[in-house]
Amino acid sequence: MTAILEVRELRKTYRKAKKPTLEHLSFEVEAGSIYAFVGPNGAGKTTTIRILATLLGFERGEVRIGGYRVDTHPRDVRRLLGYIPDEFGLYKKMRVWEYLEFFAQCYGVPAAQHRQMVGDLLDLVGLSKRADESLAELSRGMRQRLSVARALVHDPQLIVADEPAAGLDPRARVELREIFRVLQEMGKTIFLSSHVLRELDDIATHIGILEEGRLVTTGTVDEIRAQLQPHRRIRLTLAGPGDDAHAWLERHPHVLAVAPVEAPEEGTAELLVSLQGGQDEIVSLLAALVTAHHPVLAYVEEKETLESLFLNLTHQT
Repeated sequence: MTAILEVRELRKTYRKAKKPTLEHLSFEVEAGSIYAFVGPNGAGKTTTIRILATLLGFERGEVRIGGYRVDTHPRDVRRLLGYIPDEFGLYKKMRVWEYLEFFAQCYGVPAAQHRQMVGDLLDLVGLSKRADESLAELSRGMRQRLSVARALVHDPQLIVADEPAAGLDPRARVELREIFRVLQEMGKTIFLSSHVLRELDDIATHIGILEEGRLVTTGTVDEIRAQLQPHRRIRLTLAGPGDDAHAWLERHPHVLAVAPVEAPEEGTAELLVSLQGGQDEIVSLLAALVTAHHPVLAYVEEKETLESLFLNLTHQT
């Protein structure tokens, strides 16, 4: 796929800093992906995002969005970019629809399109019924959803969000996650900086882990899981005591280890099985179990979460 964002050997050093905040930072973000950019506090996530948003300079490297360099063609970059900062910066005396219309004017959206555009964006973020309320009346979660709508007024290709779930309650986080999922389905690319890793686990397609200004790893979530968890793990629920199935699995050539787990229901057994191979080997193993008269009631594959990947790949506490 085509990369919409390209970062090459980026270096940024703040005045009086003893070492660079970013050093040799290189990665790409594919068009249509949801890229989770994660790292400990102070790793350089916000610095990177401000550079992408053309708000901060750098002394070395190259950053391109949609083929345009952020340092030499900032106006072209801004037309392609929707930026959601960690601070809302709302004009609290404005009404919700006025806020979006104001930014539509700033981006040069034709006046004839404002009414339809504002209505569509408020529908997208679930704020249609709040259109006439002042921004001061909105909850934090509503203000964050409005911030997303504001970032979309000029129909950008790339959405860059700095800690968008920070400070939100669980319901607001779920709502925000669903909005990002819808935006991806609409063809947008999402670049999310976050340390709330559980909120990204089921939507991120790619991940970049940053530590002390350097990229520890980057790739699809499945690629990184495969690096850290080379063997597959499945949890089997079997009818009966499971002792015979346990012994049968230990003899299977693809099985590396079998461990009993406390069963959820009486009359069943649960086993945690580590095995070599991919999905075809799992299917083959399940079919062979059933053929050998070991009834499988359920199975689930256990995978590393983004949180566990992060902890395995970083050293800071």
